[in-house]
Amino acid sequence: METERIVVEAEKEAAALIQQREQETTPTENPITCLPRSPVKSKTLTKQIRILLTPVSATCGEHNKHLPQKRLLEQFSSCEDSFGKEPKAKKICGDYSSPETGAISHGVSEVVFNTDSQRCGSVVEAVSSDLETDGDSESDRNDEEVSTQLSAYERKRLKNITENAKFFASLKLFETAASLRNMTARVQPPKIQRIKLSKAKTETACRRSMRLQKVDPLSIPLPEAQAQPEPSPRLPPGPLQMIPTDQEEGNDVTEGFLNMWAKISQVKPKVIETPTCNLESYQAHLCKMVLREDSVAKVVRNRIYSMAIHPSESRTLVAAGDKWGQIGLWDLDSGLEDGVHTFVPHSQAVSCMYFSLSNPAHLLSVSHDGTLRRGDVTRAVFDEVYRSEEDNLSSFDFLATDASTLIVGKWNGEVAVVDQRTPGASAELSAELNLKMTRTVHTNPLIRHYFVAAGAGNVDIYDVRHLKASGSKAVVSLAGHTKSVASAYFSPVTGNRVLTTCADDTLRIFETTCISSSAPVLTTIRHNNCTGRWLTRFRAIWDPKRDDCFVVGSMSRPRQIEAFHVTGDLVHPFLSEDYLGSVCSINAWHPTRYILAGGNSSGRLHVFKE
Repeated sequence: METERIVVEAEKEAAALIQQREQETTPTENPITCLPRSPVKSKTLTKQIRILLTPVSATCGEHNKHLPQKRLLEQFSSCEDSFGKEPKAKKICGDYSSPETGAISHGVSEVVFNTDSQRCGSVVEAVSSDLETDGDSESDRNDEEVSTQLSAYERKRLKNITENAKFFASLKLFETAASLRNMTARVQPPKIQRIKLSKAKTETACRRSMRLQKVDPLSIPLPEAQAQPEPSPRLPPGPLQMIPTDQEEGNDVTEGFLNMWAKISQVKPKVIETPTCNLESYQAHLCKMVLREDSVAKVVRNRIYSMAIHPSESRTLVAAGDKWGQIGLWDLDSGLEDGVHTFVPHSQAVSCMYFSLSNPAHLLSVSHDGTLRRGDVTRAVFDEVYRSEEDNLSSFDFLATDASTLIVGKWNGEVAVVDQRTPGASAELSAELNLKMTRTVHTNPLIRHYFVAAGAGNVDIYDVRHLKASGSKAVVSLAGHTKSVASAYFSPVTGNRVLTTCADDTLRIFETTCISSSAPVLTTIRHNNCTGRWLTRFRAIWDPKRDDCFVVGSMSRPRQIEAFHVTGDLVHPFLSEDYLGSVCSINAWHPTRYILAGGNSSGRLHVFKE
C-alpha cells in the first residue's frame, strides 16, 4: 500500500511538471534546489532497490498512463515475496528534463529496502514501457542523468542510506534470527509410558510413649510392667481364712496385726453428738490437717473402689478395697513395712465397705461378685453373710444401730434385706424399686427404716416397712438430675439433708426434714465430675462430725480434695505439692477425729491428719 501511494504521488508531481514545462519555451534549472549537481556512481546503488519513473508524454492518454506503474507493482510484488514480509521504503525524488525526448519526467523515485543485498539477490529496476531502450547503455545514461539532477543534500542522504544498508548487512540479522529460531525450536520428547505401581498398604502405627516402649531417656532399664490380673472365678461359699497374700499362716507379723485390731475394737467409740464448734473453728482444724511422707502408701494393687476408717481413738487403721477383690488394711502407727496387710475375700471389685457400728472388730464388705462378707478379726475369718445368685451387688448400709440387719443394693434395681443373725447366706426379703439400677443405698441416721437409693437418673427415698417383691413405691423422689447419679447420702447427724453426686457436673443438697412430703433443692454446686473410664467415679461424702460440711474428689490442679459447706462455699482444699499428685476419687472420714483418707486409681492411700 505504501508503494502504491508513492507511485500515485509521483504521478501527480510528474503531471504538474509536464504542464509547467509545456508553458515554458526553454528548460530551466531544477526548482527544487539550486545547488550544483554532481554525478552519483550507479554502482553505489546496486545494493538498493531503485524504481525509475520515466517521462510520460502528454499524448499517452489515460490508458497508457498506468501501464508503467502496473509493471512496477508486479516487479515490486515479486521482490516483496522474496523477502517474506513487506519491507519499509524511503522515497527520494529528483525532477529533471530529458534532452533526448524533450519531455519532462515524473521524477526519480527510489525505494530503498533496509535489508541485506545478498538476501535480496538483485536490484529491481523498473522502467517505463512506453520508452524505447537500447540495453545497458541506455540504463547507464539514465543513471548519469538522474545523478546530475540530485542536489548535494540528496547525494549525502543517499550515501548515508547506503552506509546504513551495508552496516545492517554486516550484522547478519536474518541469519542470526534463523539460527535462534532453530535453537529455540522445542523437540518433543518421546512419550514414555509410566508403569503405575500399586501402593503398599501400610498399617498406621499408634504413637506410644517411651514408658510403654520400655525405653528410658537415661538408658536405665525399666522394670517389667505387671500384667493386669484377669477376673478370677467366683470364690467358693463359706468362710475364708484371714491370711494376707504376702504372708503365711502363723506369721508373727500377721498375728500381731490381728491382735492389735481386736484390742482397739474392744474400746467403744464415742457417741456422735451435735457439734458445738462454729464454722470458723472447724475450718481452723482442717487447716491443721497435713499430709506427710509417712502417710502415703500403696495398700492394694489396683484401683480403689471403697474405703473405711476404724473408729479407734488410739490408733489409725484404714481399709481399702480395689477392683479385683483385694482388701488392704494399713496401720499407720506401725510403719510402712509392717503396717500394710492385704487379703483377698472377693473375686471382683469391692464396691462398699464399713466397720460395724456396734463392733469395730467386724469389717463388712460387698462385691460385684455377688457376695457380702464379714471379716471377723477375733476368729480371723471372712464369713459369708449373703450370697446372691447373680454377680450384681453394688452397695449396702446398716438398718439397725447394732448392725444386725442390712439393706443391700443390686445393680438390676433391686434391694435385699439381710439379717446377720439368721444362719445361712440368704436374704430375708428381696424387693424391686422404681430404678433401672441401684448404685448406692444409705439409711437415715435417726429414722432407720428410711433409706435413699440412687440409680441411673433417679434418687428416691423408700420405707423398708412397705417394700414389696413385685414393686415398691417411693415415699419421696428427689428430682432434678439429668444424668446418672453416682451416690446419695443422708446427713450423718440429723438426716435432714441428702447430698447427691451426679454426672451432669452438679452436686445437689435436698431438704429432707419432712420425708412424707416433697424434698426441695437447697443448694446446687457446679463441680467437674467427669472422671472418665480410668478413674473411679466421685462420691461426695459428709463429715460424720458435722451436718453441714462434706468432701469430694477434684479434677483441679494442683491435685486436691475439696471440702464444701452446704451453702456451696469452699471451706478448705486438702492438697500437698510434695506428696499428692493424683486424683483421689474415693475418700473416707474418721468418725470422731480429724483424719481424712483419700484413695486413687493406683491403689495408693493419702491420709491427712491433724
